[in-house]
Amino acid sequence: MKPSDERISRRTVIAGATLIPISAIQAAPQRPPSQTASSVFSPEQRHILEAFIDRLVPKDDIGPGAVECGVGEYIDRSLADYLAAEKTQFLDGLAALDSYARSSQGSPFAELSPDKRDAMLTAIDNNQAPNLRGFFNRVRRLTLEGMFSDPYYGGNKNFAGWDLIRYPGIRLAVGPEDQKMKTLPALNHKSAYGGGEHGH
Repeated sequence: MKPSDERISRRTVIAGATLIPISAIQAAPQRPPSQTASSVFSPEQRHILEAFIDRLVPKDDIGPGAVECGVGEYIDRSLADYLAAEKTQFLDGLAALDSYARSSQGSPFAELSPDKRDAMLTAIDNNQAPNLRGFFNRVRRLTLEGMFSDPYYGGNKNFAGWDLIRYPGIRLAVGPEDQKMKTLPALNHKSAYGGGEHGH
């Protein structure tokens, strides 16, 4: 499979995965992570993370990608709060990913072309770098959470993740017309936690 095909395949899977929003919302923390905690990432670490999540869900003609949807912010807030026990392991994973890029590609991960980053991540996903497979899976999981959980948690900015998969949003009641399922339900761009138009 060519790198371009791999990108299309990933995005198509995400766009068509109707069960993602339910699992992502259920996986979100019981309380929103702190919105005032300082960042757990250095600028360099954040750059590596965003180069990674950008290839998991790239921006394309369907809509914004993981970076634009605030997935990095979601992961940052989570590691600063309810996932604090994972912080050291996560930062070690970023360092190991960058080290693997330097040794196998001759450049830092964030400086590689999109095709080379795709090739690296595909190799990791295919267990060709076993020490990074667990980290890859964890970042992928957190990326899905950040894309599709309630915007109050830091990701899913402007409800773009919900719009991508046509998730209509949280509602307390469903009217008779919506129950007939003849048309797509109207989008409800509201956070379960309130806090303004974008849920932040």
